[in-house]
Amino acid sequence: MPSNLPSLPRRRFLGALPAVAATVFLAACDPVGFAPTTSPRVDTAAPVQVALLVPGGSGDSGRQVLASSLENAARLAVADLSGVQVDLRVYETAGNPQQAAAVATRAVSEGARIILGPVFSGEASAVGAAVAGSGINVLSFSNNTEIAGGNVFVIGNTFDNTARRLLDYAASEGRGQIMIVADRTPEGAAAEASINRAASASGAAIVATERYSFSQQGIVDALPSISSTARSSGAQTILFTANTAGALPMLAQLLPENRVGPPRFQFMGLTRWDIPPATLELRGLQGGWFALPDPDVSARFERRYRDAYGSAPHPIAGLAYDGVAAIGALIGTGRQDAFSTAALTQASGFVGVNGVFRLRSDGGNDRALAVATIRDNEVVILDRAPRAFGAAGS
Repeated sequence: MPSNLPSLPRRRFLGALPAVAATVFLAACDPVGFAPTTSPRVDTAAPVQVALLVPGGSGDSGRQVLASSLENAARLAVADLSGVQVDLRVYETAGNPQQAAAVATRAVSEGARIILGPVFSGEASAVGAAVAGSGINVLSFSNNTEIAGGNVFVIGNTFDNTARRLLDYAASEGRGQIMIVADRTPEGAAAEASINRAASASGAAIVATERYSFSQQGIVDALPSISSTARSSGAQTILFTANTAGALPMLAQLLPENRVGPPRFQFMGLTRWDIPPATLELRGLQGGWFALPDPDVSARFERRYRDAYGSAPHPIAGLAYDGVAAIGALIGTGRQDAFSTAALTQASGFVGVNGVFRLRSDGGNDRALAVATIRDNEVVILDRAPRAFGAAGS
């Protein structure tokens, strides 16, 4: 065991997840399980009412910032629509499932034809149940597929998406013998399940799995076992489920000190390694692989948002733009059933500020992602995000 343990305050392991991942498991529930009835008729020749549910109104400053950023991004998207009319109405949920269900019910009574949001998993489940009888579909900003299904779709990037992209890439690069290193948390368990599902449909294989308790001491205690298993399992790639606000910095330092690191082992991460930017300076992550949305498209959105509002968008604000873009595209078809499940799950998908995406009949989604590495503290794209479904590579 190394004696020079990194000085990481314990609160980094016990605090909230970073904003970009916070939609996943803050209030995970069982899947909704309600199948929508006939979708409400949409008069595409008139303004179409869309309810945007945001987590404002609780008095929590962080949630208020998120709520404002989502609304701003949605209004940018409305302004960009051509040939269609959207009547965007904003409802505050305070991040509370009961309030979310109540405002969703009110939104439908006031004429909403589709619901965009809310953010958190428990809210999305409650909203889906509250409006299922009206045939209203819900496009939640969550990325927790456990609550997807019936009339609830999640449009945040999911672990399944990232795992599929990374495992396919690792296999194509001759690094397909994968060892999972996961934290013992609901997030870690869900991430591990996604990786195993992805492996069954890719050329990669899971050769070992090691888990650690979600604390500094938990990592220290697990380090000998993780290191020994990596060296004896035939693993070529170590896939971390941890994010940068948790165990990742510590693992990236301690494993190479225990002879588990490049070039023998390729490090790979299921979470974004470019958020926050300081993560790019971690020596142990140089040369590692991770996935992210098309950076060129995302950068254009961020510049547009800054020009309009004078500040950077919240990391998940682009999901509100994506949702409105999809809704606008569906209205543009002129179909009276524009928001039916069949219409929402069209195979060609939609174009948003996070790249192309499509909704799945199981309530999940497919998102085109790029594979990146870190070189000299900078993000370098190794394999560009596809610009359409069915395309490979660039």
